[in-house]
Amino acid sequence: MISTRSIVISISLAVLSMPLIYAQDLSKYREFQLGMNLLAVAKKANVKPSEARVIYQRPAVIQELEWRPQSSYSSSAQRDPVKEVLFSFYNDELYRIVINYDQDRTEGLTDEDMIEGISAQYGTPTTPVAKIISSPSSQVYSDSEKVVARWEDSQYSFNLFRFSYGSTFGMLVFSKRLEALAQVAIIKAIRLNDQEAPQREIERQKKQDEEKRAAGQKARPVNKANFRP
Repeated sequence: MISTRSIVISISLAVLSMPLIYAQDLSKYREFQLGMNLLAVAKKANVKPSEARVIYQRPAVIQELEWRPQSSYSSSAQRDPVKEVLFSFYNDELYRIVINYDQDRTEGLTDEDMIEGISAQYGTPTTPVAKIISSPSSQVYSDSEKVVARWEDSQYSFNLFRFSYGSTFGMLVFSKRLEALAQVAIIKAIRLNDQEAPQREIERQKKQDEEKRAAGQKARPVNKANFRP
């Protein structure tokens, strides 16, 4: 007799693998092609491009766009196993995708179950002793997660991991070329921000003082006319 757990695993793996229709094509996650521009990604995800956040503007433009696939499903039975996706762009090119899987939709699945379901689409993985940074560029502190399995070629990399602060799974997908360029740009952007911080504080204080002085000048005639000792 087939166990209930086996049935649940089989159904869950089928749901996980159904949207990934490009077998062993590591340049794509679902219908999203690494290197796509923000407008194209937003259109496919059915979100507004204006929802993208600009994280850095110099020396390169780094942007992030969030997508919640589950919002497109009308019933919990059809709910997407992916809870949320974060797209990252380097000069308007998609270079990084972080996928957070829904805990309820992957409950009970082991590392081997997840690897099996993903391998059906992306081929045989490796299990390196490695960690990856799963946190977005906008986050000050970086979250380092242990890689459960990795699918990669010379240009692209898929990394399955478990979040260290919970039992949920995640996947990091990136273009090796664009990721390298983006990381260099982010390091330079942080350095520029640190160098310019003192001058920005001076300008902020100056603006605050000017606004306070203007408010005082506006209030002075009214308060003077109504003043009584």
